[in-house]
Amino acid sequence: MNHYVTGSTIRELREKKKLTQKQLADQLCVSDKTVSKWETGRGLPDVSLLEPLSAALGISVAELLSGECFTNANRSGNLLRSKFYVCPICGNVIWAAGEGAYSCCGVSLPPLEAEEPDNAHEIHAERVENEWYVTVDHPMTKSHYISFLAFVTDDRVQIVRLYPEQSAEARFFVRGQGRLYAYCNRHGHFTRRM
Repeated sequence: MNHYVTGSTIRELREKKKLTQKQLADQLCVSDKTVSKWETGRGLPDVSLLEPLSAALGISVAELLSGECFTNANRSGNLLRSKFYVCPICGNVIWAAGEGAYSCCGVSLPPLEAEEPDNAHEIHAERVENEWYVTVDHPMTKSHYISFLAFVTDDRVQIVRLYPEQSAEARFFVRGQGRLYAYCNRHGHFTRRM
């Protein structure tokens, strides 16, 4: 990173939010002279003010520091690009529409890479009226179990959380073509096309 927060960035973002220097100063509990010093390059905001300043300006701290605003240009999100993350400590399941940086219990979580199921993790699906009845012939003990089943189409995600000592089964509404996912707490992430 070449620079800290620039005055021109603060001024541009403040004006875009239609705030006066006084209004921004009041939100941050500083004087309007302080905001004026930032914008004219005669001073910099204290590091403790970066988070409140970015919130007041409606951007992230990263955008404030880089001086660049990032616009989400995704006009046609495809949920088939979804990523799943599972915490190895507490088992928390995180779903995201795309890859991101997530952590849980102080651990950075990599996105799960789904594989074709082997014989021990075969995902079975049977259509029953307007639902898929999905099962996995898998042990469901406290130390070895299927953590969740999911059905992902291009516009919808359905997730069923599973727990040890219950059946590895779920029902999903039929919503067109998609992928089924199963996550084994010992062997990883498996998928099959529907």
